[in-house]
Amino acid sequence: MLRKITFGVIWLGFIAYAFLFAPPEQPGTFELIKNLSIGQWQGINPLVIALFNIMGIWPLVYSAVIFIDGRGQKIPAWLFATTSFAVGAFALLPYLGLREPNQQFIGKKNTFLKLLDSRVTGFILTLASVLLVAFGLQGGDWGNFVQQWQTNRFIHVMSLDFCLLCLLFPTLLGDDMVRRDWKNQQLFWLIALIPLFGPLIYLCVRPPLAEAIAEAIPSQRQPTTN
Repeated sequence: MLRKITFGVIWLGFIAYAFLFAPPEQPGTFELIKNLSIGQWQGINPLVIALFNIMGIWPLVYSAVIFIDGRGQKIPAWLFATTSFAVGAFALLPYLGLREPNQQFIGKKNTFLKLLDSRVTGFILTLASVLLVAFGLQGGDWGNFVQQWQTNRFIHVMSLDFCLLCLLFPTLLGDDMVRRDWKNQQLFWLIALIPLFGPLIYLCVRPPLAEAIAEAIPSQRQPTTN
């Protein structure tokens, strides 16, 4: 119950901050989002471009864990994971609060889960993230980014969303490691304490998820007569 309350408070606090205390919305925000989405990046700070695209990678990172975790949950994990592509942590926080601890995977992996569970997926996401970070750091203007962070609600909240996604991943990490029979506290904290690339490296090196079929309870045997 304490866990549910904690995540509920964080969720409501994030919503309240985003709409009541963050910098005001700027007139050109919709145009900025449109240009970022369709690749018209002329005149946009590379740091903003990199951050925006990384916020599209984060939901894939979470999906690689949530869709598997959701196999044993009463709530539809796919709904929260899919919505997170649009609103990030705003969608994931309710799932983290409502889910129950789940350290088993029962059943068979379908094609979609096999894709999410594949280390190849982790390598592709890691490579994309490295290229985006390098792009942002090489040509980015930090002074301009800080100024936009202080005055633009979209960039301000997006930045906080990134930080929150970094902090929340360990809440799913422990159960995912146990499902793979990979119990290593040092590795857990190494992954948890490295923003973005810790979870990405985890997707690249985690053991494949073993499939287990739930066994039906055998019916009571009747005594045989000779």
